[in-house]
Amino acid sequence: MGTNFAEDDLNAVIRQHSELLANQLHAQRENLFPPDAHKQMRKFTSGEAAALLGVNDSYLRKLHLDGKGPSPALTSGNRRLYSAQDIQQLRILLEKTARNQGDYLPGRRDGDHMQVIGVMNFKGGSAKTTTAAHLAQRLALKGYRVLAIDLDPQASLTALHGVQPEYDLPDGGTIYDAIRYQDPAPIRDVIRPTYLPNLDLIPGNLELMEFEHETPRALAQGNAGLFFFRVREALSQVDDDYDVVVIDCPPQLGFLTMSALSAATGVLVTIHPEMLDVMSMSQFLRMTADLMDVIAESGADMSHDWMRYLLTRYEPTDAPQNRIVAFLRTMYGDKVLNAPMLKSTAISDAGLTKQTLYEVERSAFTRSTYDRAIESLNAVNDEIAQLIQKTWGRE
Repeated sequence: MGTNFAEDDLNAVIRQHSELLANQLHAQRENLFPPDAHKQMRKFTSGEAAALLGVNDSYLRKLHLDGKGPSPALTSGNRRLYSAQDIQQLRILLEKTARNQGDYLPGRRDGDHMQVIGVMNFKGGSAKTTTAAHLAQRLALKGYRVLAIDLDPQASLTALHGVQPEYDLPDGGTIYDAIRYQDPAPIRDVIRPTYLPNLDLIPGNLELMEFEHETPRALAQGNAGLFFFRVREALSQVDDDYDVVVIDCPPQLGFLTMSALSAATGVLVTIHPEMLDVMSMSQFLRMTADLMDVIAESGADMSHDWMRYLLTRYEPTDAPQNRIVAFLRTMYGDKVLNAPMLKSTAISDAGLTKQTLYEVERSAFTRSTYDRAIESLNAVNDEIAQLIQKTWGRE
């Protein structure tokens, strides 16, 4: 039995393995989420809802007793549970009587430009997709209108949001439709709502690779125009609809990444503080700079509002990691975010059921594990939210 593989063509073996895996994953998803079920956001305790809104729990209770705003669900123990929709309705209600404009709805005002954040790294395993997913969800929960774009053909961000690329997108439906050279579709055709109010998604799948293959052909025929503006031009069609766009970039420096970089107003580079990762990052930064030079020479404006490094999968008790972190902070100063993303079994365990930490119930973990992980994620994402506010001229 085991000897047959030696004679098989490698491509046949790989295809067989890919189909086996896809079918198994599909079966697993059918068990987790039956075909007629859609992913839903869990409900939030009154304490969590109050923290998201930045008010006291007692104030939320008073609103509820006064019959203002949505009615939370009550558990058998009389605890109040709020849905993400409830929290958004409360934001709209509280903003009407807020002391300062934007206290509860922190998004754009007249004159503010849409923030487009490219999350990138050259090396897999740097928690790039984890970062993009949690950032998009946290900003949406905090009241920003967010569009998440999966530009990575591996489509992990898509899978995290309950869309299975090979099954749910048989006829396209990715950003590729809106940036292809032949007859591009309006970007609105590929935007889909998620189970979180304020968060829309443009999913990805392997079809994105077509852009990598077609661009050289189009360049050779002189039809590519300024190919690196394709993403930017597509996004301009929905400029009024969103405050923030979060792009999960492919883990290589191809034409998709160049197009994302040209669209980005902010760039977040994830770094796993291990020596091999830092060494490969050195090459990645050099190649990125070379590519951006080429784009700039074509007349593109490569100025960005900000660029930051985010330390991911950080273990505070790991001495070699701490040395690398100190080295990076000395070298790049405040370009390294203060808050690191801690390595946590909670984040990886949530990923097993295709969920972010914001989606899983706290009771699924030991309290200390969950609290440590969620505090770390919130600190990272809220620091990025501050950068966005600063860019709009608000502190």
